[in-house]
Amino acid sequence: MEFSTSIYKNLFENAKEGMLLSNQNGKIELVNKSFIKMFGYPDKEELIGKSIEAVIPKKHKSAHKHHTETYVNKPSVRKLGVGRTLYGERKDGSVFPVEISLSHFNNEKDEMVILAFVVDITERKRNEDEILRLNEQLEEKVENRTKELKNSYQLFNQIARNFPKGTINVFDKELNYIFVAGQELFQLGIDSTQLVGSNYLTRLKPEIATTIKKRLEKVFEGIEQGFEVESANNFYQINAVPLPENDGTIERILVVEKNITEEKKAEEKIRKALEKEKELNELKSRFVSMVSHEFRTPLSAIYSSATLLSKYTKEDQQDRRDKHINRIKSTVSSLTEILNDVLSISKVEEGIIKVEYKEVKVGALCGDIADELQSIARRGQRISYTHSGLDTVVCDPNLMRKITLNLLSNAVKYSFDNGEILLATKADEHALLIQVTDHGIGIPQEEQKKMFERFFRAKNVTNIEGTGLGLNIVKKYVELLNGEITFVSKPEEETVFTVSLPIQSISKI
Repeated sequence: MEFSTSIYKNLFENAKEGMLLSNQNGKIELVNKSFIKMFGYPDKEELIGKSIEAVIPKKHKSAHKHHTETYVNKPSVRKLGVGRTLYGERKDGSVFPVEISLSHFNNEKDEMVILAFVVDITERKRNEDEILRLNEQLEEKVENRTKELKNSYQLFNQIARNFPKGTINVFDKELNYIFVAGQELFQLGIDSTQLVGSNYLTRLKPEIATTIKKRLEKVFEGIEQGFEVESANNFYQINAVPLPENDGTIERILVVEKNITEEKKAEEKIRKALEKEKELNELKSRFVSMVSHEFRTPLSAIYSSATLLSKYTKEDQQDRRDKHINRIKSTVSSLTEILNDVLSISKVEEGIIKVEYKEVKVGALCGDIADELQSIARRGQRISYTHSGLDTVVCDPNLMRKITLNLLSNAVKYSFDNGEILLATKADEHALLIQVTDHGIGIPQEEQKKMFERFFRAKNVTNIEGTGLGLNIVKKYVELLNGEITFVSKPEEETVFTVSLPIQSISKI
């Protein structure tokens, strides 16, 4: 077939796309340079006159004949193989993907000529396959990541729902629930879905809501918080951290709330046990000190008197023997009192001492005690006693006597010579008051809170005999009678002990 002008021939020969002209019977009439190069032929002569099937893979040859007949019957300008990949076959038998577009025209003999534009799309196909492969890999990664996220979410939900003794919460800036879960909700019978959207502060007591709000507002500023709160006899440890967005803004925070009531109780129990142990150690030290001091001196006196007795063997030395015998008796009596004090504490703590209510004439009982102690008072000391109100009350006379005798004997012991000691009682239908006042050495201010502790003695009485048990015993006796004991003291001026005992009715006797 010949071209009428050279320009068309040049366009055909030098076109980048492969071009092929065939007649309606499928015979190749002309191909350009790009086509023969694409299909690996040395020159066009090897193709001209051959059937188009010469450049089509074997498995597609039979189908192609049918497609050619269809096109001849209904020719049009169109692209072949839309939606599928077409292939060409090179001279060496290798197959490669191509893109084919068809057009047609009639030659000077009015015969149909089919023009095929062929493009090698091997590189494009390779890129498409690579993109497809990458897409498949990406889809696989997305799928795996989705599974991981799903598993992580399920794991987080499991952790959150089973978070022991507390809750895991996510709040927005208004402290509304975004997420909440934990065993604490289950124990309180609360469904977490009921809380989502509600405000956290409305669940809190007013006295702690303000404090918690201020602390959580700091978390939205990027400052982590950890603190404890108490509500309805329960203790909670709260830890809060910000959940920043990609741009750094903080619209949500994570709050972990744990009930630490049991831990607090255990901690308090341990603390009390340690305090008790410390107290027992102090008592042990005081007891050893008391025994060392209060027993050593009397025992030394007994030993000394007994040794001297052996030297006074003559009849005219009886007065000297009597002096040391009396000294031994007095010392043994003092030791007996110390032992009785120790036994009294034991009896009270073991519940051996029982309260026995009787009618008591207050004036007579306390007057006898005042007279008894006046006989052993220090030089120049005067004991004055006054009573007002009811003369007869219902009380335990034995405990009442021991309380009064102990307080009054302390006043004698710690008062100066020539000082006045006052014992005053007052009774009405409600209570009996016993008050002892002395003007002696007094109790140092810093030690007054320890005065009722066992074996405790103030630092200003170390040179005065005593066990540190008296006031402890008195307090226990007062408590047995459901009473109260208090004191005020100004060192070197005045000390006043006051005991208030509730009056019992006659029906108690």
